Amino acid sequence: MEPKVMIILGSASDFKIAEKAIAILEKLGIYYDLRVASAHRTHEKVKKIVSSSTKNGVDVFIGIAGLSAHLPGIIAGITHKPVIGVPVEVKVAGLDALFASVQMPLGAPVATVGVDRGENAAILAAQIIGIQNVDIRGRLSLLRNDFYSKVAEDEKNLFPQLKGEYYSRIKQDSDKEEKAEEIVTEIPEDKSQITPHPGELPDNPNPPQVAVISGSYSDIKVAKKTTMFLDKLNITYDSTVVSPVRSPDKFESFLKRNKDAKIFIAISGLSAHVTGAVVAYTEKPVIGVPCAIRMDGIDALLSMVNMPPGVPVATVGIDSGGNAAILAAEMLGIGDKLIKKDLLRFKGNINCKR
Repeated sequence: MEPKVMIILGSASDFKIAEKAIAILEKLGIYYDLRVASAHRTHEKVKKIVSSSTKNGVDVFIGIAGLSAHLPGIIAGITHKPVIGVPVEVKVAGLDALFASVQMPLGAPVATVGVDRGENAAILAAQIIGIQNVDIRGRLSLLRNDFYSKVAEDEKNLFPQLKGEYYSRIKQDSDKEEKAEEIVTEIPEDKSQITPHPGELPDNPNPPQVAVISGSYSDIKVAKKTTMFLDKLNITYDSTVVSPVRSPDKFESFLKRNKDAKIFIAISGLSAHVTGAVVAYTEKPVIGVPCAIRMDGIDALLSMVNMPPGVPVATVGIDSGGNAAILAAEMLGIGDKLIKKDLLRFKGNINCKR
């Protein structure tokens, strides 16, 4: 079988991070390949691997590198397929690799996950492939249930250690909490276009391909850039501004209305609760765009990208709404020839303008 995921390591010392990704891909039954090639020392080798893999059916690339981690970006500059970056902690807590991976120029997005989070890279790759593959989505649901069960088991094991005099446990209606609603849906056959921004409809008869959620009106400038690029790429979307902290009911209502969207884009500044709330709700790919409200957006970036195992956010650069839309097109273009055609045309135009 031809591999669907290509893992490229900047150094053999990064293999311990790749092992986390491999374990997930093996569990999900996704074929993969792995190579070692340095963006700086063996540039031509990277180029040959990526070009050949793109032609031979690889759908997602995972670039794992530390220090000045330009490997994921070099991959993104060669292929039109989605690229996931895994920064590795070698120095300064991996921040050098994180910034090198996530802060990409327009036209070459890298879906960056947290430092050393190889398992989240593999889960995100599976979510991307799962846009067109029902079987993979089903396996992802089971995997997510495993993470849920582990949390429940950890809580159960903690109870015997609570021996405080004033500890008083509240009796629940059930000892087993209800699992968060899973969204595993068939790919809609009807590819008819919808009108963007359909308003407060209780449900979308023709679901959008992308649901865009901004946490605050201070994020609206980045949101408008995102939807402008989605328009240019002929991708249908629904968009809203709603906070999961200040308006949790409205937030959940929007998510339910767009449960059949293929991708979610969450845009947020400050503590970036929006992405965490979205990824807790859906098993679809979630693209995160941190906004520079305070601290030049570093607070939003760090709270968005460093997600725990099992719930990855495909984080792009600060205020990079355009790259979020292009990344969505790369994900959708795997199974949609029209979007792929528009994506290649669009990327070609960007390169000409440079």
